Amino acid sequence: MLSEFLIKLLTLLFGYALPAFECFRIVEQRPGPGYIEQLRFWCQYWIIVAIVMIVETVGVFVQWIPMYGEAKLAFLLYLWYPKNKGADVIYDTFLRPYVMQYEPDIEQRLAYLRANAGKILVFYIKNFTDKGVTVFLETLNYVVSQTSKATRSKGFFSFKKKKEEPPPSGMDLLKVALDAAREKEYNEDQPRQKRRHPKYYDDYED
Repeated sequence: MLSEFLIKLLTLLFGYALPAFECFRIVEQRPGPGYIEQLRFWCQYWIIVAIVMIVETVGVFVQWIPMYGEAKLAFLLYLWYPKNKGADVIYDTFLRPYVMQYEPDIEQRLAYLRANAGKILVFYIKNFTDKGVTVFLETLNYVVSQTSKATRSKGFFSFKKKKEEPPPSGMDLLKVALDAAREKEYNEDQPRQKRRHPKYYDDYED
């Protein structure tokens, strides 16, 4: 684990940070003898590094090769080390002939991407937004379901509460109102000593 972290740290330092500083130093200096050659060399270096990163991204299994980190570090050092300057060799021997062979096709595809970059960006932003909303709703639904399960579980182990009576229905309220009206009408029509409950009014005679 420590060796892997050390290899990544050395790759970051000698493969990216130091070459980036050298490029910055060359860009900021005044043009002079050998300026174009140095600028061209570092452009070649970053082209090769970009291809390496593309290969790592597309071929995920490349990084599973044994000793790949050490080999990558040695390769990057070989590319820019002043006594070797392997970037010139790799570019002129392998990369340049291959790219020149397919340059028209590559240029056509890149021109299409540049022309439709806005549409492609809007398309991916829209899909990302839709997926984000979907994931948010699914997460919210999961949280609500887990909360409901926890509430039911808590109620199961808690003390038994008194069962609440259901609220009266509309028919029950109407029946109570009719009984109250009948009782009021009966009390107004009958003498005080002969008052009977309206429920039993039809069952008894005066």
